[in-house]
Amino acid sequence: MKRFSRIFFYLRDKKQNIFLYVLFNLLSVLFSLVSLAMLAPFLQLLFGKEQLVHSAPAVDFSATGVLQYLKFYLSSLIRIHGETYALAVICLLIIVSIFFKNMFTYLSYRVLAPMRNYVMTKLRSDLYGKILELPIGYFTEQRKGDIISRMSNDANEIEWSVMSTMEGLMKDPLTIIIILVALIFLSPVLSLFLLVLLPVTAFIIGRVSRSLKKQSTVSQEQLGVLMSILDETLTGLRVIKAFNAEKLLGGKFFSTNNTLNHIRNKMNFRRDLASPLSEFLGVAVLCCILWFGGQLVLNNSAGLRADSFITYILFFTQIINPSKSLSTAFYNAQRGAAAIKRIEEVLQTPVTVTDPLHPKQLQNFSDKIEFKNVSFQYEDVVILKNISFVIEKGKTIALVGSSGAGKSTLADLVPRFHDVSSGELLIDGINIKEYSLSSLRDQMGIVTQEPILFNDSIANNIALGKAEATISEIEDAAKIANAYQFIINKEGRFESNIGDRGTKLSGGERQRLTIARAVLKNPPILILDEATSSLDTESERLVQDAINKMMQNRTSIVIAHRLSTIRHADEIIVLQKGEIAERGTHEELLNKGGIYHRLVLMQEVK
Repeated sequence: MKRFSRIFFYLRDKKQNIFLYVLFNLLSVLFSLVSLAMLAPFLQLLFGKEQLVHSAPAVDFSATGVLQYLKFYLSSLIRIHGETYALAVICLLIIVSIFFKNMFTYLSYRVLAPMRNYVMTKLRSDLYGKILELPIGYFTEQRKGDIISRMSNDANEIEWSVMSTMEGLMKDPLTIIIILVALIFLSPVLSLFLLVLLPVTAFIIGRVSRSLKKQSTVSQEQLGVLMSILDETLTGLRVIKAFNAEKLLGGKFFSTNNTLNHIRNKMNFRRDLASPLSEFLGVAVLCCILWFGGQLVLNNSAGLRADSFITYILFFTQIINPSKSLSTAFYNAQRGAAAIKRIEEVLQTPVTVTDPLHPKQLQNFSDKIEFKNVSFQYEDVVILKNISFVIEKGKTIALVGSSGAGKSTLADLVPRFHDVSSGELLIDGINIKEYSLSSLRDQMGIVTQEPILFNDSIANNIALGKAEATISEIEDAAKIANAYQFIINKEGRFESNIGDRGTKLSGGERQRLTIARAVLKNPPILILDEATSSLDTESERLVQDAINKMMQNRTSIVIAHRLSTIRHADEIIVLQKGEIAERGTHEELLNKGGIYHRLVLMQEVK
């Protein structure tokens, strides 16, 4: 039950619905028992197996007393109105009882459905909200396909394996308890024998279902791997075809898919065993009761009469179906528990980059950004070590170095995508950890090497950081980014949809849209991560021109791949193995004849 604590947590606001659900199910079971209770004694009286009762019995709340009063009422109907009339009355009463039983059953469904949908809505919302909160570093360790699988397949598994069995997990135990109480009321001795048999059947069902949860966990993990392979295939389809790697990727997918098929078959074999096994055990228990109870009736012992025994058997038959449903619900809940565990792993992941308890607001950037002996490590790997430098307002700092030197990580510390492991990062003399995340990031615009765009219109992509922007402001930003001309040449102009990840645009067009997005936000601090490295010469010229316009009167951190683009930077910092190896202007570093000079020569030779 601990595994389902999150579901119960969500249901805490639905106490009224839970109360109504229990009440409607209780009434449904009671009306069902009323119809059955009237059947056995009436048939005995109607077909002459017993003498009619002519005098009202004394008030007695035992099972025998209730049945005797019911016989007196039925006898009165037969004696006064005749057997045909009495039969019609009983049939009518049974119809009315069954009508109310099913009406309350329907009402219980009406109450349950909103609860089930509410829980799933909350679960998906919390999971998505957590994904938005988690730091960037978390996703470098996770397969994107596996995250998607948890949001889609695991959530669906919970909906169908847990929430859809909520009826069984709540209604069936209630039904069984009420019927057991009625059985004890009819015959305590026979019920004592029954209560010895029921735990044995529960133990057998529990033994069979024990491994289902483990199998379900493995199944969901394999499904996550499958989704990851699919995501990689869709993203890299051009490369896969170019290198004739269809067989390689296909082999990985088909192997994982076959493993998943094998595991799910084993799971379904066990799950499908639940209903027939519980029915067989229920009938076996029924036969034991027939044997033991029949002896009590034949020997006229324990005060058990034939009519009470027939009613007892009728009541017990009503336990079999709820028991079948409950065992199936139990099996499904085991599967759902594995899915809940996988989602809980995400929901309970600690968020390492958070707002302080009493955050300060960075209203305006007015002075400088300062790195003081900053180090950063991820797990046991040291990525940056003792980095110290200052970026004055309005200045441009370029970060240079080989791949893996720590350039992007260093830039990511400024908007707090990661937090420093030691040292301090200050903006206007205050540690950035003291600012609220939203106010800190409001002061920054970021243009990445790979343009990040969304399957939406051009206008909405540009206005991502400023949803209230007017079309006039969006157009002005597009002009500064050298994007206006190609936009107005499109049929839908600014309302044109750019496709998944902007696939309807060229590389240069995509990059100019991301620059327009940064321009529209109009931040005082810019972070440019190799924004022109993957472009052709003409596109690079247009993008670089847009970047130069955007950098005017702004503080800029530029991660440079093409060193020709940073000749006019106020300071160039050369990183090597996470440390500052050289620093200075373009001319100063060339005169030193060190790492930077060698990198420039290598690019000039190219």
